[in-house]
Amino acid sequence: MENHSDSDITPFLSLSAAISYGIASMAMVFINKAILMQYAHSMTLLTLQQMATAMLIHFGRRMGYTKAKALDMATARKLLPISLFYNANVAFALASLKGVNIPMYIAIKRLTPLAVLIAGFFSGKGRPTIQVSLSVILTAAGVIIAALGDFSFDLFGYSLALTSVFFQTMYLVLVEKSGAEDGLSSIEIMFYNSFLSLPFLLFVIIATGEFPNSLALLFAKSNSIYFLVILILSLVMGIVLNFTMFLCTIVNSALTTTIVGVLKGVGSTTLGFVLLGGVEVHALNVTGLVINTTGGVWYSYAKYQQKKNKPPKLISDLEAHRK
Repeated sequence: MENHSDSDITPFLSLSAAISYGIASMAMVFINKAILMQYAHSMTLLTLQQMATAMLIHFGRRMGYTKAKALDMATARKLLPISLFYNANVAFALASLKGVNIPMYIAIKRLTPLAVLIAGFFSGKGRPTIQVSLSVILTAAGVIIAALGDFSFDLFGYSLALTSVFFQTMYLVLVEKSGAEDGLSSIEIMFYNSFLSLPFLLFVIIATGEFPNSLALLFAKSNSIYFLVILILSLVMGIVLNFTMFLCTIVNSALTTTIVGVLKGVGSTTLGFVLLGGVEVHALNVTGLVINTTGGVWYSYAKYQQKKNKPPKLISDLEAHRK
Protein backbone atom coordinates (compact mmCIF):
# COMPACT_ATOMS: atom_id res chain seq x y z
CA MET A 1 0.00 0.00 0.00
CA GLU A 2 1.30 3.44 -0.85
CA ASN A 3 1.51 6.31 1.60
CA HIS A 4 -1.46 8.65 1.43
CA SER A 5 -1.18 12.44 1.43
CA ASP A 6 -4.21 14.59 2.19
CA SER A 7 -4.80 15.16 -1.53
CA ASP A 8 -4.86 11.38 -2.18
CA ILE A 9 -7.60 10.67 0.35
CA THR A 10 -10.98 10.65 -1.38
CA PRO A 11 -14.38 10.38 0.35
CA PHE A 12 -14.70 6.89 -1.19
CA LEU A 13 -11.38 5.76 0.33
CA SER A 14 -12.36 7.20 3.73
CA LEU A 15 -15.75 5.48 3.67
CA SER A 16 -14.29 2.19 2.41
CA ALA A 17 -11.64 2.16 5.14
CA ALA A 18 -14.25 2.79 7.85
CA ILE A 19 -16.68 0.13 6.54
CA SER A 20 -13.88 -2.44 6.08
CA TYR A 21 -12.68 -1.89 9.65
CA GLY A 22 -16.22 -2.17 11.00
CA ILE A 23 -16.91 -5.47 9.17
CA ALA A 24 -13.53 -6.98 10.12
CA SER A 25 -13.88 -5.90 13.74
CA MET A 26 -17.41 -7.31 14.03
CA ALA A 27 -16.38 -10.61 12.43
CA MET A 28 -13.39 -10.87 14.75
CA VAL A 29 -15.65 -10.77 17.83
CA PHE A 30 -17.43 -13.97 16.82
CA ILE A 31 -14.26 -15.65 15.48
CA ASN A 32 -12.45 -14.97 18.76
CA LYS A 33 -15.41 -16.34 20.71
CA ALA A 34 -15.32 -19.53 18.62
CA ILE A 35 -11.56 -20.06 19.00
CA LEU A 36 -11.45 -19.20 22.72
CA MET A 37 -14.17 -21.77 23.41
CA GLN A 38 -11.74 -24.35 22.02
CA TYR A 39 -8.45 -22.75 23.09
CA ALA A 40 -8.49 -20.54 26.19
CA HIS A 41 -4.87 -19.28 26.01
CA SER A 42 -5.63 -15.80 24.64
CA MET A 43 -2.13 -14.33 25.03
CA THR A 44 -0.58 -17.23 23.09
CA LEU A 45 -3.20 -16.71 20.39
CA LEU A 46 -2.30 -13.01 20.23
CA THR A 47 1.40 -13.93 19.98
CA LEU A 48 0.66 -16.27 17.06
CA GLN A 49 -1.34 -13.53 15.31
CA GLN A 50 1.54 -11.06 15.66
CA MET A 51 4.08 -13.62 14.46
CA ALA A 52 1.92 -14.42 11.42
CA THR A 53 1.55 -10.71 10.63
CA ALA A 54 5.30 -9.98 10.88
CA MET A 55 6.26 -13.02 8.79
CA LEU A 56 3.63 -12.34 6.10
CA ILE A 57 4.72 -8.72 5.63
CA HIS A 58 8.43 -9.63 5.74
CA PHE A 59 8.19 -12.33 3.08
CA GLY A 60 5.73 -10.26 1.07
CA ARG A 61 8.30 -7.46 0.92
CA ARG A 62 11.12 -9.85 0.03
CA MET A 63 9.04 -11.36 -2.81
CA GLY A 64 7.97 -7.97 -4.12
CA TYR A 65 4.27 -8.19 -3.24
CA THR A 66 4.39 -5.07 -1.07
CA LYS A 67 6.40 -1.87 -1.24
CA ALA A 68 6.82 -1.70 2.54
CA LYS A 69 10.25 -0.41 3.53
CA ALA A 70 12.78 -2.61 5.33
CA LEU A 71 13.13 -2.47 9.10
CA ASP A 72 14.77 0.72 10.29
CA MET A 73 15.88 0.85 13.92
CA ALA A 74 15.46 4.62 14.17
CA THR A 75 11.83 4.27 13.06
CA ALA A 76 11.39 1.30 15.40
CA ARG A 77 12.47 3.45 18.35
CA LYS A 78 9.92 6.11 17.36
CA LEU A 79 7.13 3.53 17.14
CA LEU A 80 8.07 1.68 20.34
CA PRO A 81 5.53 3.68 22.43
CA ILE A 82 2.76 2.60 20.00
CA SER A 83 3.63 -1.05 20.56
CA LEU A 84 3.81 -0.60 24.33
CA PHE A 85 0.43 1.13 24.49
CA TYR A 86 -1.07 -1.53 22.19
CA ASN A 87 0.06 -4.41 24.39
CA ALA A 88 -0.86 -2.60 27.61
CA ASN A 89 -4.35 -2.03 26.20
CA VAL A 90 -4.74 -5.73 25.39
CA ALA A 91 -3.31 -6.89 28.72
CA PHE A 92 -5.55 -4.63 30.85
CA ALA A 93 -8.59 -5.45 28.69
CA LEU A 94 -8.11 -9.20 29.18
CA ALA A 95 -7.50 -8.75 32.92
CA SER A 96 -10.63 -6.62 33.35
CA LEU A 97 -12.84 -9.38 31.90
CA LYS A 98 -12.18 -11.46 35.03
CA GLY A 99 -14.20 -9.02 37.16
CA VAL A 100 -16.47 -7.25 34.66
CA ASN A 101 -19.26 -8.87 32.66
CA ILE A 102 -19.07 -8.60 28.86
CA PRO A 103 -21.93 -6.08 28.35
CA MET A 104 -20.42 -3.73 30.93
CA TYR A 105 -16.94 -4.24 29.51
CA ILE A 106 -18.16 -3.27 26.02
CA ALA A 107 -19.93 -0.23 27.51
CA ILE A 108 -16.78 0.99 29.23
CA LYS A 109 -14.65 0.46 26.10
CA ARG A 110 -17.16 2.55 24.14
CA LEU A 111 -16.07 5.57 26.20
CA THR A 112 -12.87 5.62 24.12
CA PRO A 113 -14.20 8.15 21.51
CA LEU A 114 -14.75 10.76 24.20
CA ALA A 115 -11.24 10.10 25.56
CA VAL A 116 -9.76 10.43 22.04
CA LEU A 117 -11.59 13.73 21.56
CA ILE A 118 -10.20 15.10 24.83
CA ALA A 119 -6.68 13.80 24.09
CA GLY A 120 -6.74 15.35 20.63
CA PHE A 121 -7.77 18.73 22.07
CA PHE A 122 -4.98 18.78 24.67
CA SER A 123 -2.36 17.52 22.18
CA GLY A 124 -2.90 20.60 20.03
CA LYS A 125 -5.00 19.03 17.30
CA GLY A 126 -7.49 21.86 17.58
CA ARG A 127 -11.03 22.34 18.79
CA PRO A 128 -13.55 20.00 17.08
CA THR A 129 -16.77 21.36 15.61
CA ILE A 130 -19.86 21.63 17.78
CA GLN A 131 -21.60 18.85 15.83
CA VAL A 132 -18.66 16.47 16.25
CA SER A 133 -18.39 17.24 19.97
CA LEU A 134 -22.11 16.81 20.64
CA SER A 135 -22.33 13.58 18.61
CA VAL A 136 -19.45 12.00 20.55
CA ILE A 137 -20.96 13.11 23.87
CA LEU A 138 -24.34 11.69 22.78
CA THR A 139 -22.65 8.39 21.88
CA ALA A 140 -21.00 8.19 25.31
CA ALA A 141 -24.28 9.13 27.05
CA GLY A 142 -26.02 6.30 25.21
CA VAL A 143 -23.37 3.89 26.46
CA ILE A 144 -23.87 4.99 30.07
CA ILE A 145 -27.67 4.72 29.83
CA ALA A 146 -27.42 1.26 28.24
CA ALA A 147 -25.02 0.14 30.98
CA LEU A 148 -27.47 1.11 33.73
CA GLY A 149 -29.65 -1.83 32.72
CA ASP A 150 -26.89 -4.28 33.69
CA PHE A 151 -24.64 -2.72 36.30
CA SER A 152 -22.75 -5.15 38.58
CA PHE A 153 -20.11 -3.04 40.28
CA ASP A 154 -16.54 -4.32 40.65
CA LEU A 155 -14.16 -1.46 41.47
CA PHE A 156 -10.97 -3.34 40.59
CA GLY A 157 -12.37 -4.71 37.33
CA TYR A 158 -13.73 -1.33 36.27
CA SER A 159 -10.40 0.30 37.11
CA LEU A 160 -8.62 -2.15 34.82
CA ALA A 161 -11.14 -1.54 32.02
CA LEU A 162 -10.81 2.24 32.34
CA THR A 163 -7.02 1.89 32.31
CA SER A 164 -7.40 -0.10 29.09
CA VAL A 165 -9.44 2.80 27.64
CA PHE A 166 -6.58 5.17 28.49
CA PHE A 167 -3.98 2.98 26.78
CA GLN A 168 -6.21 2.45 23.75
CA THR A 169 -6.69 6.21 23.45
CA MET A 170 -2.96 6.91 23.58
CA TYR A 171 -2.33 4.07 21.14
CA LEU A 172 -4.82 5.37 18.53
CA VAL A 173 -3.63 8.98 18.84
CA LEU A 174 0.00 7.89 18.39
CA VAL A 175 -0.92 5.74 15.36
CA GLU A 176 -2.59 8.74 13.74
CA LYS A 177 0.39 10.96 14.59
CA SER A 178 2.90 8.46 13.20
CA GLY A 179 1.00 7.97 9.96
CA ALA A 180 0.73 11.70 9.36
CA GLU A 181 4.22 12.85 10.39
CA ASP A 182 6.44 9.94 9.38
CA GLY A 183 4.61 9.08 6.16
CA LEU A 184 4.34 5.39 7.08
CA SER A 185 1.73 3.23 5.37
CA SER A 186 -0.67 1.03 7.32
CA ILE A 187 1.32 -2.09 6.31
CA GLU A 188 4.56 -0.58 7.62
CA ILE A 189 3.00 0.38 10.95
CA MET A 190 1.53 -3.14 11.16
CA PHE A 191 4.97 -4.65 10.67
CA TYR A 192 6.66 -2.47 13.28
CA ASN A 193 3.84 -3.06 15.77
CA SER A 194 4.04 -6.84 15.34
CA PHE A 195 7.85 -6.90 15.43
CA LEU A 196 8.02 -4.77 18.58
CA SER A 197 5.16 -6.66 20.27
CA LEU A 198 6.76 -10.08 20.08
CA PRO A 199 9.41 -9.67 22.84
CA PHE A 200 6.78 -8.31 25.24
CA LEU A 201 4.25 -11.04 24.43
CA LEU A 202 6.82 -13.83 24.68
CA PHE A 203 7.85 -12.51 28.10
CA VAL A 204 4.21 -12.40 29.25
CA ILE A 205 3.29 -15.94 28.19
CA ILE A 206 6.47 -17.34 29.81
CA ALA A 207 6.18 -15.27 33.01
CA THR A 208 2.50 -16.18 33.52
CA GLY A 209 3.13 -19.87 32.92
CA GLU A 210 0.87 -19.97 29.86
CA PHE A 211 3.82 -21.34 27.86
CA PRO A 212 4.67 -24.23 27.28
CA ASN A 213 1.26 -25.64 28.31
CA SER A 214 -0.45 -23.57 25.62
CA LEU A 215 1.86 -25.00 22.95
CA ALA A 216 1.23 -28.57 24.11
CA LEU A 217 -2.54 -27.99 23.95
CA LEU A 218 -2.17 -26.47 20.48
CA PHE A 219 -0.45 -29.60 19.17
CA ALA A 220 -2.98 -31.84 20.92
CA LYS A 221 -5.88 -30.09 19.19
CA SER A 222 -4.20 -29.96 15.77
CA ASN A 223 -5.83 -33.23 14.71
CA SER A 224 -9.25 -31.52 14.68
CA ILE A 225 -10.15 -30.06 11.28
CA TYR A 226 -12.68 -27.67 12.87
CA PHE A 227 -10.07 -26.33 15.29
CA LEU A 228 -7.48 -25.85 12.53
CA VAL A 229 -10.01 -24.00 10.36
CA ILE A 230 -11.02 -21.52 13.07
CA LEU A 231 -7.38 -21.14 14.18
CA ILE A 232 -6.26 -20.23 10.64
CA LEU A 233 -9.31 -17.99 10.25
CA SER A 234 -8.42 -16.28 13.52
CA LEU A 235 -4.83 -15.67 12.39
CA VAL A 236 -5.94 -14.33 8.99
CA MET A 237 -8.65 -12.11 10.46
CA GLY A 238 -6.17 -10.81 13.05
CA ILE A 239 -4.03 -9.55 10.15
CA VAL A 240 -7.07 -8.13 8.30
CA LEU A 241 -8.34 -6.41 11.45
CA ASN A 242 -5.01 -4.74 12.20
CA PHE A 243 -4.61 -3.61 8.58
CA THR A 244 -8.10 -2.09 8.34
CA MET A 245 -7.73 -0.46 11.77
CA PHE A 246 -4.43 1.23 10.87
CA LEU A 247 -5.78 2.20 7.43
CA CYS A 248 -8.94 3.73 8.92
CA THR A 249 -6.90 5.66 11.48
CA ILE A 250 -4.47 7.02 8.86
CA VAL A 251 -6.94 8.04 6.13
CA ASN A 252 -9.60 9.24 8.59
CA SER A 253 -8.67 9.86 12.22
CA ALA A 254 -8.31 8.12 15.58
CA LEU A 255 -11.74 9.45 16.53
CA THR A 256 -13.34 7.96 13.41
CA THR A 257 -11.79 4.57 14.19
CA THR A 258 -13.17 4.58 17.73
CA ILE A 259 -16.63 5.69 16.56
CA VAL A 260 -16.67 2.81 14.03
CA GLY A 261 -15.69 0.56 16.93
CA VAL A 262 -18.65 1.85 18.93
CA LEU A 263 -21.08 1.17 16.07
CA LYS A 264 -19.47 -2.26 15.59
CA GLY A 265 -20.20 -2.95 19.24
CA VAL A 266 -23.86 -2.12 18.69
CA GLY A 267 -23.96 -4.48 15.70
CA SER A 268 -22.16 -7.24 17.62
CA THR A 269 -24.55 -6.87 20.56
CA THR A 270 -27.59 -7.03 18.25
CA LEU A 271 -26.26 -10.09 16.43
CA GLY A 272 -25.46 -11.65 19.79
CA PHE A 273 -29.09 -11.24 20.87
CA VAL A 274 -30.33 -12.75 17.59
CA LEU A 275 -27.79 -15.56 17.15
CA LEU A 276 -27.03 -16.54 20.74
CA GLY A 277 -30.25 -15.72 22.56
CA GLY A 278 -30.75 -16.15 26.32
CA VAL A 279 -30.07 -12.47 27.05
CA GLU A 280 -32.73 -10.45 28.84
CA VAL A 281 -33.42 -7.10 27.15
CA HIS A 282 -34.12 -4.10 29.40
CA ALA A 283 -35.71 -0.81 28.39
CA LEU A 284 -32.58 1.07 29.45
CA ASN A 285 -30.42 -1.13 27.21
CA VAL A 286 -32.63 -0.47 24.17
CA THR A 287 -32.88 3.27 24.89
CA GLY A 288 -29.12 3.56 25.36
CA LEU A 289 -28.34 1.64 22.17
CA VAL A 290 -30.73 3.87 20.18
CA ILE A 291 -29.06 7.02 21.58
CA ASN A 292 -25.63 5.49 20.97
CA THR A 293 -26.44 4.68 17.33
CA THR A 294 -27.97 8.13 16.78
CA GLY A 295 -24.76 9.73 18.02
CA GLY A 296 -22.68 7.57 15.68
CA VAL A 297 -24.81 8.42 12.64
CA TRP A 298 -24.75 12.11 13.59
CA TYR A 299 -20.96 12.01 13.88
CA SER A 300 -20.63 10.32 10.48
CA TYR A 301 -22.78 13.03 8.88
CA ALA A 302 -20.84 15.81 10.63
CA LYS A 303 -17.47 14.44 9.48
CA TYR A 304 -18.77 13.97 5.92
CA GLN A 305 -19.95 17.59 5.80
CA GLN A 306 -16.64 18.74 7.27
CA LYS A 307 -14.64 16.84 4.63
CA LYS A 308 -16.99 18.00 1.86
CA ASN A 309 -16.64 21.68 2.80
CA LYS A 310 -12.87 21.48 3.32
CA PRO A 311 -10.98 23.18 0.45
CA PRO A 312 -8.50 20.94 -1.40
CA LYS A 313 -4.96 21.22 -0.13
CA LEU A 314 -2.52 22.44 -2.79
CA ILE A 315 0.95 20.89 -2.61
CA SER A 316 3.83 22.36 -4.53
CA ASP A 317 6.19 20.14 -6.52
CA LEU A 318 8.97 20.77 -4.00
CA GLU A 319 6.77 19.83 -1.03
CA ALA A 320 5.49 16.73 -2.82
CA HIS A 321 9.07 15.68 -3.55
CA ARG A 322 10.02 16.03 0.11
CA LYS A 323 7.18 13.76 1.27
